[in-house]
Amino acid sequence: MEKFEKITGVAAPMPLINIDTDMIIPKLFLKTIKRSGLGVHLFDEMRYNDDGSEKPDFVLNQPAYRNAEILVAGDNFGCGSSREHAPWAIKDFGIKCVISTSFADIFFNNCFKNGILPIVLPQEQVDLLMKDAEKGANARMTVDLEAQEITTSDGKVVKFDVDAFKKQCLLEGLDDIGLTLKKADSIAKYETMSASARPWV
Repeated sequence: MEKFEKITGVAAPMPLINIDTDMIIPKLFLKTIKRSGLGVHLFDEMRYNDDGSEKPDFVLNQPAYRNAEILVAGDNFGCGSSREHAPWAIKDFGIKCVISTSFADIFFNNCFKNGILPIVLPQEQVDLLMKDAEKGANARMTVDLEAQEITTSDGKVVKFDVDAFKKQCLLEGLDDIGLTLKKADSIAKYETMSASARPWV
């Protein structure tokens, strides 16, 4: 998993509330078990017309936000079914950080496991960041995980909280497999000892 330390990039404003996982990635695209290739279908029904053409008023179709790395969203982001394809699609599009007042629990945890930083902030601070994001591509925001700070385009600093263990996993680029592999030597020693003690197994 890619390490997350600090990013400076365009933030896309998406003030809709209750954006569920079916809106993030419709069930039509859940047939694959690959994590790549889903970004083109992110927010598919909001992003495209029935004929496949782009809806020009959708934020990620606007030139200023096509390369957004940060998403400032409305309340209760990622609610609905617990599909891991949702963070896969977000990450594949290029978004590395999602900011909201609240997230659905399963989506929130899946973000960390897939290298995305979900940040929970009070409404007042989300409103501040939303206004900054609305300035477009010239207003670049910085998210510093080590310092636990977001810096707006005009220098305002917003502090955020993050679980210490999840923070360290992102900083080191460790998903569940990576965490297991860190203990590979201990696992190998146990297997050797176990084979000697119980040769019949």
